[in-house]
Amino acid sequence: MLALVDCNNFYASCERVFNPNLQDKPVAILSNNDGCIISRSDEAKAIGLPMGAPIFKWEGFCKLHNIKVLSSNYPLYGDLSSRVMSILEQFTPNVEVYSIDEAFIEFNNLEEDTDFGLQIRQRILQWVGIPTSVGIAPTKALSKVANKIARKFPKETKGVYVIDSEEKRIKALKWTKLKDVWGIGHALQKRLKAKGCKTAYDFVQLPEEWVRSTFSIVEWRLKKELEGISKLSLDNFETKRAIATTRSFEYTYSDIENIKERISTFASSCAEKLRAQGSSCYAIYVMLRSDRHKKNVEQHRVSAVVQLPYPTNSSLIISGEAVKAVKSIFKAGIKYKRAGVIVTGLVPTDNFQMDLFEAENPKHQPLMNTVDILNAKYGDYKIKLGNQDLERTWKMRQERLSPKYTTDINDIIVVK
Repeated sequence: MLALVDCNNFYASCERVFNPNLQDKPVAILSNNDGCIISRSDEAKAIGLPMGAPIFKWEGFCKLHNIKVLSSNYPLYGDLSSRVMSILEQFTPNVEVYSIDEAFIEFNNLEEDTDFGLQIRQRILQWVGIPTSVGIAPTKALSKVANKIARKFPKETKGVYVIDSEEKRIKALKWTKLKDVWGIGHALQKRLKAKGCKTAYDFVQLPEEWVRSTFSIVEWRLKKELEGISKLSLDNFETKRAIATTRSFEYTYSDIENIKERISTFASSCAEKLRAQGSSCYAIYVMLRSDRHKKNVEQHRVSAVVQLPYPTNSSLIISGEAVKAVKSIFKAGIKYKRAGVIVTGLVPTDNFQMDLFEAENPKHQPLMNTVDILNAKYGDYKIKLGNQDLERTWKMRQERLSPKYTTDINDIIVVK
């Protein structure tokens, strides 16, 4: 059996761990630079605060309904997430961390699945203070469905729901709307609706050959998963297919030098993440955006893609190519508010097709390894490239930031 353990309203729950005054109160968490709502407590959802709402438009609404609005405190969320995942590993070594707030776990030879789920919930709540929902089923897709039922009906299920019979599986699929099925996006949803599908049950009733010939192996696997036949194995580490570093600037920039410095920094961050997961990239996507909220100024949304002759994770190469790209798309007179770098076409660093005529400088890899070691050892004093601002550290706008209770010695709670 597989269990999906999902932390309820994770960001808001993290804030409540160290601030009990937020319990049972509406809470909303903002994105980078205090832009949009990215997490809401159940109380905020019930009031009608929408996901993705720009705070400058909904500030009055939040004040009217006494919604506590906070900046994203990623060091706190990351630390509490690590603690939750460590607890899961005490129950079984077979843990796949799916995101910051959820994980799949695999277990065998347990007669009482519900009791197992309740033990997990109780330990996480007692040791970390985060409420969770647990869905247990024979496959990943079904455990997602079970988790939604546990989350939707907490009193009836006590936060744990098990799909362990054909009767429960069919009942759960008939209850699950098509838009709530894991892996069915908006475009696929429209195509399936045209075929008469409204629920997950309708989807699994479609002819198998039609699904495979009309869509792809991905949709066919999802169908089999919902039928209770496992087609998605548990992975302890999932390599990303693309890595992005995108940011809104604290101020608008209209000069190329500031933007080049930001792009170089973002590209170096992507390269560092590539090396951390043992990948190299074949392509670099660079984008620039003006401030879309300022309707009275000229708008400019532009991007460029750089195709590399060989895969690399060298900060020197990725940063250099990204800066060249941004110089080619920059338009004088525009006030830019956002920029980003995305590396894609990822392949394993130790296993890719070599090019006969072009190859990376062999000195880059040992140099990058040394840089990573030093940066890990002296985290507050990172080695930077020459075209980066040595005095500058990226600082997001976080006007509503709570203390970093578990990761900053100055913010640790003092008991009097």
